[in-house]
Order: sequence, then structure tokens, then C-alpha cells
Amino acid sequence: MTVTYAKQHEYLVGVDSDGCAFDSMEIKHKECFIPNFIKYFGLQPISRFAREAAEFTNLYSKSRGANRFIAYLLAIDLLKERPDVQARGVKLPELQGLRDWMKRESKLGTKTIRPEAEKTGDPDLQLCYEWSAAVDAAVADLVKGVPPFTGVKAALEKMNEQADVIVCSATPTAALQSEWHEHHIDGHVAEICGQEAGSKKEILSAAKELGYDPRKMLMVGDAPGDMQAALAVGACFYPINPGHEEASWARFNNEACARFFAGEFCGDYQQQLIAEFEKYLPELPPWKV
Repeated sequence: MTVTYAKQHEYLVGVDSDGCAFDSMEIKHKECFIPNFIKYFGLQPISRFAREAAEFTNLYSKSRGANRFIAYLLAIDLLKERPDVQARGVKLPELQGLRDWMKRESKLGTKTIRPEAEKTGDPDLQLCYEWSAAVDAAVADLVKGVPPFTGVKAALEKMNEQADVIVCSATPTAALQSEWHEHHIDGHVAEICGQEAGSKKEILSAAKELGYDPRKMLMVGDAPGDMQAALAVGACFYPINPGHEEASWARFNNEACARFFAGEFCGDYQQQLIAEFEKYLPELPPWKV
């Protein structure tokens, strides 16, 4: 994966989109992903449990913000273990074809799974492509007028003074471009990198190759995957706490942004932020606690 923008500053900031810059996680998963999850994977007899599992893996746990195929496969695996589901005798899909594809492909998205399904004729891949395409269509049809969180535009303007800013997201690039353009903030970023560009770690690694000192790189995100991608390349991480997004952006604008540019972010300050962030997202679902 390569990034296409030209390096202009010595600092780089990557910003996640869904749930971080935009208050779009709830509507996308609850109204677009999950209804199609139940429909395409035959989960109607256990729809309540399927909804709970998908909301947990995608919104309310440490897997929040993960790629759609990873998070929804995890939801199926959680359902298999749940006694309430086992008691109903529902046969859940194994999706071995999807599991095998995920081992050999890093760019997990609708555009990459389609040609693989066509080439291999694998019914699991075809089913997952149809589900993913239906989700994309639902998002395009339904998700409109969802604004960025308060403080995001001010933060982008502040960062633009000293940093190259990119969108670093697992959302399809076309959806990102539409959302950022709709709210007139696409002009504040040097490049919009979605799921077709690779994983967040791959996106940050490609940007790093332009010559940034990793200590002058920052990832802003609302999910553990954002943090893991940042730390994997040696960058700093600023968390947007789920359920407290506006307060997180206010703190970024009031203190964290200045600390980053002053070289006072990594270390104790970052560790305090991460410790607070990790309290919001449990590892185990409520039915296992």
C-alpha cells in the first residue's frame, strides 16, 4: 500500500472516521449492518441474541472499530458459545471460506472479496460479498446528515497549521469521501485512506515511509485497533472515549494537541489517557460476566 499525498510538514496525524470524527457508529451498525447480518446469515430465529452479539463486538467491546469481516465473524463465534443460542438448535454458518480468505488478504473489503468469490466460486465468499454489498448500499441510502462531533473541525484546523492530516479508517473509501465532503471538512485532510488502502497499521506504515519521525506521528481514534496500529509503528495515540466523544475532542483542542506539537505527549501523559480509555471497553460480553 502507498499513500499518494506529498509530505508538507514534519508532523503527521491520522484520524479515524466512524465513531471518532463522526457520530456514525450507532446508525451504521444498528440500522445497516445488523439487519443485513440477520437476513443474510439466517439468524432470524435468534435475532435478539444476534443483535446483542453484533453490538458488543462492533460497538461496546475491545473489538470496537474492527474491520467488518473480523467483527461480525467474532459475533458469530460468540453466538456459537452462548447457551441461549444452543438451546434453540440453530445451525450457525462456519464460514470457513471467509476464514481462509482473511488469512491471505489484508485489504478486507467489498471490492476485494468480490473478485475472490468469483475466482474461487466459494459459496462462503459469495454470501459474505452479498452481505457486505447490501451493507454498503444501506449505508449509502440511509446515513446522511450525520455531522462530525463538536470540536472536530476546530481540531483539524489547528492540526493543519503544523501537520499533514490523513483519514485512516476501515470504512470504504467512497463512503468516507462522501461523508467528509458532505460536511465540508475533506479540505482539511491531505488524503482519505479507507479499507481498500489496507489495514490502519499498513496505512500508517506507508505514511511513515515518507520520512516522518514516529515520535512526530499521532493517531486519533476511538478503538483499540487504532491504538494498536499507532503503537505498532512507534506513533503516539490519542483516544476518543466512546460515549464521551465531545469531551475527548475538547481535551484534545485544549491541551493534547499542544502537548503533541511540543513533544510532551508520549510517556506519562499518553499512558494516563490510554488507562482511562481502556476502562470504557470490556473484553467479555455481559452474558459471560
